[in-house]
Amino acid sequence: MSRAFVFPGQGAQTIGMGRALAETYPAARAVFDEVDAALSQDLSGLIWEGQIEELTLTANAQPALMATSIAALRALEAEGFAVTDAAFVAGHSLGEYSALCAAGSLSVSDTARLLRIRGEAMQSAVPVGVGAMAALLGLDFAAAAEVAAEAAQGEVCQAANDNDPAQVVVSGHKAAVERAVEIAKAKGAKRALMLPVSAPFHCALMQPAAERMAEALAGVALAAPVVPVVANVVAEAVREPEQIRALLVQQVTGSVRWRESVQWMAGQGVTEFWEIGAGKALSGMIKRIAKETVQKSVGTPEDIAALKG
Repeated sequence: MSRAFVFPGQGAQTIGMGRALAETYPAARAVFDEVDAALSQDLSGLIWEGQIEELTLTANAQPALMATSIAALRALEAEGFAVTDAAFVAGHSLGEYSALCAAGSLSVSDTARLLRIRGEAMQSAVPVGVGAMAALLGLDFAAAAEVAAEAAQGEVCQAANDNDPAQVVVSGHKAAVERAVEIAKAKGAKRALMLPVSAPFHCALMQPAAERMAEALAGVALAAPVVPVVANVVAEAVREPEQIRALLVQQVTGSVRWRESVQWMAGQGVTEFWEIGAGKALSGMIKRIAKETVQKSVGTPEDIAALKG
């Protein structure tokens, strides 16, 4: 049986995530401590006892979700599972950083600092209210891309997240995204709705953030991953550190090709996908993409006990 470890992106955050892992496994607690030290912030206090509005701020959510994912991985390791048990690792948007950390390409501290910079850079790239994102349900990627192109009208509107066969997220200028919602409905989308996000991620408006990430990544040591990482922007495995560095920059403005990434892994023989960290959003997407595969969530001590059983 071939397995892949996958790591969630923004939107999966909840108050209290990872706390039971930290209380049960010293190695999981050490991850949160390391992230707190790297950021000079009591981020774990915010994650476990803070306000969801503050945790959801992009600059907090990104390192917080990574910390929870790596804490879950450390708990798995304490029970005899290893990242090298997986044929591939992959993550959705910021989850790609968690995947790289899991595979030993990046240290926990460097990953936390990069995600803090990434969150701040993505938030500041576009003034609040200028950009937006919307989910188009019931349209495939090609149809959603056509909708985005029609809606642009001289502004930016791009198909940003190819999540599963019937869920595509578009991103760009607010007025253009609003036009895309109406066009999608007219073209037969089951639903089309604006998303409660703070910035238009994964589109050309993020170019200032891409430039900031290029600077930040240039100053960080990147090792070859011990397990191949399936990168968002190419939807196939990569192992060469300089290619990984370049793709992480491209990822800021490029589409998250999640559907294709899962299809690629399934095509390589992956039959089990373990979602490592908060929530079950990726498992739901994977079930719709690769129906014959098995999905397992690993976010609590109970989840890990079930895997052992």
